[in-house]
Amino acid sequence: MTEEAVRVPVDKLRAFAHATFERVGVAGEDAAVAADVLMASDLRGIESHGVGRLKMYYDWIKKGIISPQVRFEVVREGPTTAVVDAHTSLGHPVAHRAMSLAIAKARPYGLGAVAVRNSSHYGIAGYYALMAAREGMIGLSFTNARPSVAPTFGVEPILGTNPIAFACPTDEEFPFCFDAATSITQRGKIEVLAREGRPTPAGWVIDRRGDLATDTTAILQGIPKELYALLPLGGAGEEMGGHKGYGLATMVEILSAALPSGAFLWALSGMEKDGTPRPHRLGHFFLAISVEHFVPLSEFRSTVGGILRELRAAAKAPGQNRIYTAGEKAHLREKEVLARGVPLTPALRKELEPVAGELGIPLPW
Repeated sequence: MTEEAVRVPVDKLRAFAHATFERVGVAGEDAAVAADVLMASDLRGIESHGVGRLKMYYDWIKKGIISPQVRFEVVREGPTTAVVDAHTSLGHPVAHRAMSLAIAKARPYGLGAVAVRNSSHYGIAGYYALMAAREGMIGLSFTNARPSVAPTFGVEPILGTNPIAFACPTDEEFPFCFDAATSITQRGKIEVLAREGRPTPAGWVIDRRGDLATDTTAILQGIPKELYALLPLGGAGEEMGGHKGYGLATMVEILSAALPSGAFLWALSGMEKDGTPRPHRLGHFFLAISVEHFVPLSEFRSTVGGILRELRAAAKAPGQNRIYTAGEKAHLREKEVLARGVPLTPALRKELEPVAGELGIPLPW
């Protein structure tokens, strides 16, 4: 955050996002879900997927890439499973309904799994995994994404950042929540760097020659043209485990495309061959596991809490005074943002001002 950033109360920013979605045709309840997902991202310190993405959704709806009217068609269903066609609807409410359905199926049967096709960007994967954790369950959330990541030994951006999220209840103040892309970084973080006028760290991105790239503006402009590619977790080649990130990304692609019989890889680009915009048709996969079908919830919470506390108590590296477990930093960040507000940089405020002006919505700062 720069010194020029202003802090905006969470409720005011949520209301602004809610109003923006409603003014472009999203129904009130669905608009509330979409706004809440954006706020959850900013609260957890994931600025790349927070209100900084609002204009992206606004533009996509205006261009017809996303349908503001949410359609949630269950096309195949069993006691513990369902396949949903989202008909290019806004991804956040689609994903919310899909995880809600998975949770409902897990209550009587122990497991609930829902695969979605023809959806759109759904925000942070962890939001939906945490829905299950709040219900005393384990939640997993996966999605494929627009092509931007090269396979190991390749230079073409063909895989998405394909995140994996896992969340579960604990006996502590906050749930365990792992939420990460299967690439070293994702496009949203590079967009944040662009707004701040900073270079991209060497090792995140390669060009067509396989050389490391750091020009943030060129990278953002070049990824859709296949000139640059993000690297999978572990980086280029196999020496540092890049093939593992590549394998995980492919796993997410299979769950998100093959199970719901949806689009995959380059078909998710959002562009025709002549550059005409088209729906991304993303796929998602959600799994809810009812803890009570395995072990009493109190016992599970205690065991998980014990695991986390023992990890944090492990011997620390020289110069380090703290070990964190997944979800802990986000919990601490949430407390800070709730107290002080969401930081908005001058570049982000400038980006949102035309949206507010076009829709006749008062600016929240």
